[in-house]
Amino acid sequence: MGLLKRNPFGHILFLKKWLIRIAGTLTHRRYRGFNELQIEGSEIIRQLPDTNVLFISNHQTYFADVVAMFHVFNASLSGRQDNIKNVGYLWQPKLNIYYVAASETMKSGLLPKILAYAGAITVERTWRAGGKDICEKKAVNPNDTENIMKALEDGWVITFPQGTTKSFKPVRKGTAHIIKTHKPIVVPIVIDGFRRSFDKKGLRIKKKNILQSFIIKEPLEIDYDNESIDSIVEKIEYAIEQHPSFLKVIPTAVLEEQEKLNELRRW
Repeated sequence: MGLLKRNPFGHILFLKKWLIRIAGTLTHRRYRGFNELQIEGSEIIRQLPDTNVLFISNHQTYFADVVAMFHVFNASLSGRQDNIKNVGYLWQPKLNIYYVAASETMKSGLLPKILAYAGAITVERTWRAGGKDICEKKAVNPNDTENIMKALEDGWVITFPQGTTKSFKPVRKGTAHIIKTHKPIVVPIVIDGFRRSFDKKGLRIKKKNILQSFIIKEPLEIDYDNESIDSIVEKIEYAIEQHPSFLKVIPTAVLEEQEKLNELRRW
């Protein structure tokens, strides 16, 4: 790989590789040390094509979720089975992994700006500004959807279709439109324990000895040509376990108790 070879967004791949190596080494103990990351489904990652894959996930922190995905994806591709033992898997990381993030989040400090170089596709949120919901939605920036398309053509894209770290918020229809338009393989991921482990940004460790779970599910079956946007949205909600029906089956109080039990088991 040439020292000045760039990806479609102009990022120098040599610099990106070293950024992932360094950041991955510094964050490894957050998921295997201070806390333990329990992984399921890493064999699914190894079966995916190199491009046009869209990962959809629930969201619990701004950055810790994405960093965990970089660890799990690269460990899986290096032959690890449901674990991230031995950080050597980051020596030759997959460089065409991207993640969708709000522009305001990635401009909120020096560290987010550095992390953005690792693969952020920044988008302007049409329903939220300054950390608050807005009454009148802004128009979608066509450059945002074009950049997501460019990233899918080059590799894998991670997105959080609820657009917020709050649980059981509605899935945004924009994700369904992207799926219908670009026809990617859609892989659901369900995470848990990150909200208890880290602060909201996912930069500071809030509690130790928390069991974090990371479940990779089989790709969704979608009729790209005939399925409606609403149908795809509903499939996403069920796949990432954020459909309102989950609240009726597992009330929030029960979820909190389960997290406490998991923590006690770790002791």
